[in-house]
Amino acid sequence: MVWQIVIVVVALAAIAVLLFSQQSTLLPITPEVKPSTGGVYSEALVGSFNRLNPVLDYTNSADQDVDRLIFSSLLRFDDRGLPVNDLIESMGISQNGQNYNISLRENAVWHDGQPVTSEDVVFTVELLRSEDLPVPEDTRALWQNVEAEALDENTLQFRLPEPYAPFLDYLTFGILPKHLLGDLSPAEIIDSQFNLQPVGSGPYRFDQFLFEDDQIIGVSLTAFEDYYNDPAFIEQFTFKYYPDPEAALSAYQSGDILGISQVTNDILPQALQEPNLNMHSGQVPLLSIIFLNLDNPQVPYFQDVNIRRALLMGIDRQRIINQLKDGQTTLAHGPIFPGSWAYYDGIEKIEYDPDAAIQILRAAGYAIPAAGSSVRTNEEGQSLSFELVYPSGAKYEQLAEAIASDWQRLGVEANLQAVDSDDLVATYLDPREYDAALVDINLTSSPDPDPYPFWDQAQITGGQNYSKWNDRQASEFLEEARVELDRTERTRLYNNFQVRFASELPALPLFYPIYNYGIDQRINGVAMGSLYEVSDRFANVTKWFLIAERSLETAATQVETTASP
Repeated sequence: MVWQIVIVVVALAAIAVLLFSQQSTLLPITPEVKPSTGGVYSEALVGSFNRLNPVLDYTNSADQDVDRLIFSSLLRFDDRGLPVNDLIESMGISQNGQNYNISLRENAVWHDGQPVTSEDVVFTVELLRSEDLPVPEDTRALWQNVEAEALDENTLQFRLPEPYAPFLDYLTFGILPKHLLGDLSPAEIIDSQFNLQPVGSGPYRFDQFLFEDDQIIGVSLTAFEDYYNDPAFIEQFTFKYYPDPEAALSAYQSGDILGISQVTNDILPQALQEPNLNMHSGQVPLLSIIFLNLDNPQVPYFQDVNIRRALLMGIDRQRIINQLKDGQTTLAHGPIFPGSWAYYDGIEKIEYDPDAAIQILRAAGYAIPAAGSSVRTNEEGQSLSFELVYPSGAKYEQLAEAIASDWQRLGVEANLQAVDSDDLVATYLDPREYDAALVDINLTSSPDPDPYPFWDQAQITGGQNYSKWNDRQASEFLEEARVELDRTERTRLYNNFQVRFASELPALPLFYPIYNYGIDQRINGVAMGSLYEVSDRFANVTKWFLIAERSLETAATQVETTASP
């Protein structure tokens, strides 16, 4: 019996050791955070109120931001430029790519309780066609050629004269209520009381304006409980208008607001010092580029791809980003936005290499004269000297001077000429009367990349192919891509185009800017990627929250740890 007892004790001890080596460890209790409805969020907008109407807000970014929350659209786009249904429940496209059949959400209602119908969409399209409203010319021209018909209360059809894959870009317009505006002419809508008391179908409804000394200083919105998607958690959304970014930052520092619509480079260093201000950053599709006139007999060397490559290699773009752009831009390697679904990262990327650039220029027959000039010249007496025009303003002047300085080190002379932005287009680009031009291509509101307008052969005369790039292969890729509906095939075509562009370099891509959005750390759920409109920062606004419930349902979590053998 003694030995049996001893054996039992030893066995129990062995089991105890084994259990100890494989014991479960209790982790600290981690409350589960659940968003709760309530709270007030206030944001500073740099600008002023004009009209709250999505058909009238094209020139006022402050109005666009507010309208984004009040009004719905058929489609939105994610940060890769892919379409996401908003009011659309389903959409079918005919095989020939010319008919779009759209079904609307049956639970969508206006803020006054009336249902959103296909007649509202057709009514808004009619306004977009009007010559009496300040609609962008390209938008008006498209809708004047597209038929829109309401088939029943929740179904409509768009009929295009020919296939056009980027058509989805044009379905992001804010929808207006026909039952409130249908009896007004376009001229009457411009001055309608509706623009002061808007009724939309978005996640927030208009509440009231904020006044000070009889001036509108802000606007207050309230979460719409009957919103067709999940209602917003933040109950009240307030915008306040400020004259400049400095005033907006001061308002945050004094506790008047919780967010700053745009943290510009002027206030970025101070904003980064604010311990409770979270910074969200995203690229915006505004491409800084140097157009080269490839069909100007005064600068025949621009027709040589090796010369073009040397010019890009000779620009220290990263130094410019660090010193002139405060690090708030990214390098551009082609004409398609890096955040886009169509962007191809496998293209050749030209790096700064002034020594290699000089070797290229020498191989092309351009050398520094023995005496009298620092500009490279070939045996025919053609010197690498040309005029570089750029938009007036300190920002562009500094950039142009930095580029000219880099080129000077190569033995290339760029004579700088500042001109008004409108004159630059009308006097230089449109008639193709220029050597080289430093410009920004604004691709906002265009999630579909569609580089056709700037690079296709058909746009050399009368279009926007300012470089006069006459490349049949690149044009074929672009022409096929804008009528092809299959995104996989379109991606392949755009990849081929980008490879061709990088190989030929008809223009010199420089930078894409970065947009910074400042929002207090008390606001949770904020997510932001690349932006196709500044108002895209509100893409997931219904998921933002200020108030949270913490659940302690689980007292502890057991994690089994096994001892090593």
